[in-house]
Amino acid sequence: MMQKWKQAVFTILAVIVASVGAACLSGAAQADEMQIINMDIKDGVITPNRIDVAAGATFKIVVTNSGSSPAEFESLRLHREKVLAPGVTSFVVIRRLSAGTYEFYDEFHMDQETANGVIVAK
Repeated sequence: MMQKWKQAVFTILAVIVASVGAACLSGAAQADEMQIINMDIKDGVITPNRIDVAAGATFKIVVTNSGSSPAEFESLRLHREKVLAPGVTSFVVIRRLSAGTYEFYDEFHMDQETANGVIVAK
C-alpha cells in the first residue's frame, strides 16, 4: 500500500515538474520572438527616426547615446522616458500598442529638427 502511494506522489510530482518546465520554455520562446529595434542618438540626431511595428505587438527599443552630450528618449503618449549619459546604452519595452502614430523626441536637443521621430503601429 505504501509503495503505491509513493509511486502516485512521484507521478504527480513528475507531471508538475514537466508542466512547469514546459511553461518556462514557452515563456522563453515568446521572449525570443520580441522584436528588437536598435536606435542611436548622437547630439540631437535620432536614427532611425521612424519605427514601424505591428499593432498589438511587444517590442524593445535599445537606445545608445553615441554623442558627446546627454540624450533622452521621451514619449508623452507612451509614458516612457529614458535619459542617457554620453556612451550609455539602455532600453525601453513597449507593449501592445493600438494602431496609430506615437511621437518621441530627445528633450535635450529640442531645437534640432532631427531630434524627434515616430513609432507607427499598423
